[in-house]
Amino acid sequence: MKEYVILADVTCDLSQEIRDYFGIETYIPGHIHFSDGRDFPTTLDWSNISREEFYKALSDKKMEVSTAPPSPEEYFEAFEKYAQKGISVLSMSISSKISSTYNVASMAAERVKEKYPDFNIYCFDSFRMSGNFGLLVMYAHTLKAQGKSFEEVIDWLENNKQKVHQMGPIDDLIFVARRGRLTMGKAIMGSFAGVKPMGDCSDEGYVSVLSKVKGINKALDLTVKYIERMAVNVKDQYILVSHSNRAEYAEKLRQMIEDRLSPKKVFLSDVFSGCGTNIGPGMIGAYFLGEKISEGLSVEKEVMNELMNR
Repeated sequence: MKEYVILADVTCDLSQEIRDYFGIETYIPGHIHFSDGRDFPTTLDWSNISREEFYKALSDKKMEVSTAPPSPEEYFEAFEKYAQKGISVLSMSISSKISSTYNVASMAAERVKEKYPDFNIYCFDSFRMSGNFGLLVMYAHTLKAQGKSFEEVIDWLENNKQKVHQMGPIDDLIFVARRGRLTMGKAIMGSFAGVKPMGDCSDEGYVSVLSKVKGINKALDLTVKYIERMAVNVKDQYILVSHSNRAEYAEKLRQMIEDRLSPKKVFLSDVFSGCGTNIGPGMIGAYFLGEKISEGLSVEKEVMNELMNR
């Protein structure tokens, strides 16, 4: 079988522990800029900025934080290294509806192929971000380790990317309001009332709110019930739990999933700076495989309504 590598971008949000488990040796970093003049690569750790400092900066209304994808030149250099060795590349990117990363990678791939006509490269648009995207990266490396070919891994990804679901609460409504997705008045009232929006992922990678519950314990319980209803063969699955500065509750959710659903393995990871800039603090999410996302999330909304009305 011809040798190949899998190169995901930094928005997969997979910790070092997870990367070690699946043999993920490398990834493509992005960039982050702070309005106080700091610039550095986005990485899958907190080596450039601590978790606490990063989320404190996001909560500072005087601080503007923005991210940028890897540059065309950075992608070209990453791809050329393997083209020179005759190694095929599966490039995996955050949803093209959310970021320009996929388009940048695709343009760089075409440029490398012009220089190395026999170079075999496939640019995969995950239509997912953060933990949703990370789960696909985990399975891609699992299949590679099982001896699946380059083409077999691609086929699996294309056939399953619309089957990745998520569920979990977000509690920092002030950040959501600052991003223009909620009025500040509603955010303040919701925060006082302890309201936790809960959402699943659309077919383009955006999260749509399916319900709002009061209290973190109820939100975590509802998350587990939703996974139980929506997951396919949950005992044979890997489940990823991610959080943006909510480690204690994320660990609690991980333990609840293990105890009540007994999947193959539950992994825990941070949301790092690449995605955290847009997600903000206060998110806890569980990512798993189910049936294909329904049009307009109609099935997902119906299931959530049933669970809420029990």
